[in-house]
Amino acid sequence: MAKKILISSIYENPDFDSEPRRKGLADLAKLGGLSQHPNELTDEHAEDVIAVLAGGPLVHESFYKAASDLRIIARWGVGFETVNVDLATQYGVIITVAPDHIETVAEYAIAQWFATLKRVYAMNQRAHSGDASLMRTYDVKGSTLGLYGLGRIGQEVAIRAKPLLGEEGRLLVYDIRPDIKELAAKLGAEAVDDPMVLFHESDTISLHVAGADPIVTYECFCAMKPHASVINPSRGNLVDDEAANRAIREERLYYYVIDDPVNGPRAIHKGHPRIISTNHCAGISVESTIRLDLRTIEQAIDAIKGREPAHILNPEVLNHPRVKSFLGRR
Repeated sequence: MAKKILISSIYENPDFDSEPRRKGLADLAKLGGLSQHPNELTDEHAEDVIAVLAGGPLVHESFYKAASDLRIIARWGVGFETVNVDLATQYGVIITVAPDHIETVAEYAIAQWFATLKRVYAMNQRAHSGDASLMRTYDVKGSTLGLYGLGRIGQEVAIRAKPLLGEEGRLLVYDIRPDIKELAAKLGAEAVDDPMVLFHESDTISLHVAGADPIVTYECFCAMKPHASVINPSRGNLVDDEAANRAIREERLYYYVIDDPVNGPRAIHKGHPRIISTNHCAGISVESTIRLDLRTIEQAIDAIKGREPAHILNPEVLNHPRVKSFLGRR
């Protein structure tokens, strides 16, 4: 029986249709029948599935257990919370990510850095309400930018930000990585030992951290300059939403920018003119979508053809008998 390949609805979004996407899907279709995956994957969806190009479905153990032909789940992006990596490894399924949008996220952070210092959102509201009065804005050059996290995206932000700050500007960075001082020096930044230094001294802070627990609390907001802003292109749960909302209302900072929808724990922000939400699209552009499409399609094709794909999230799975078998390894 022909194998099946489940793909995300992302690949059918007409706003991001492209010739590279169409060609990639056509190549993939030569290896199996393509159909859209549901929001949750269970045993009823598992028969004959050899690959999944995943948007963000919740993958249940029953799917892994029943999907005896499954070789790979290729994530369109870098989030992996819903795929259950440990179970995938246990059942011999490769999980890959596609970090091909990091430059786009970095550009988003830079754009919001400028927009918040220049008070673009507030000036737009004033203009539309008929208020022609001037308001205080701030220059990027000579300001202090704090980066909380200096992984791949944080480094891309630093590379772009450093020349914009000028000789008098400061680029402060905090990260727990052991090589932080050396890396900071290479990027022309100052490494700090305590993240609270960022909140005390920065005019803008941009978060570039993975994790599930809040790292920005009310205490952090209280340490900020009233004209400063926090940009969060990472994960909404990194910031205590109630604390952010309260701090903005108390004028402890000017803007909080969150790349997440205004729902769930962030519904508290709905309608607030100085809490800016962008629906989890910081990494999405015409160009990054093509890169993400091609990466995930390539990863799936590699696994189906018995080749090791790029950007494997669970490299220990390569020792699983099932994976060694389809990769032709002993």
